[in-house]
Amino acid sequence: SSPSSWPHRLRSTPTQRTRGHMAIGGNSNELACVYAALILHDDGLEISSDNIALILKAAKIEVEPYWPTLFAKLCKGKNVGDMLSAVGSAPAGGGGGGGGRAA
Repeated sequence: SSPSSWPHRLRSTPTQRTRGHMAIGGNSNELACVYAALILHDDGLEISSDNIALILKAAKIEVEPYWPTLFAKLCKGKNVGDMLSAVGSAPAGGGGGGGGRAA
């Protein structure tokens, strides 16, 4: 996929609009970078700070400048596919038994 096809794939609820751009803060910065990283992974592209920033710019989403770099470093050397599989296959929590010895 090309960067021009990305904006329609990344949707967000803006908390503030400024001149046609979304400005999102707090955990929304993180969420926007997560979606950008997932799009890159899905398209088989490198999860780099430049690529994350490109997606966010194409989607007109403004985040604090350090977020794309932070997420690129987080994903560097990791298999995102394995991380996604691990989330979906986590064991369900069992009954909360005490774990102490029986008297």
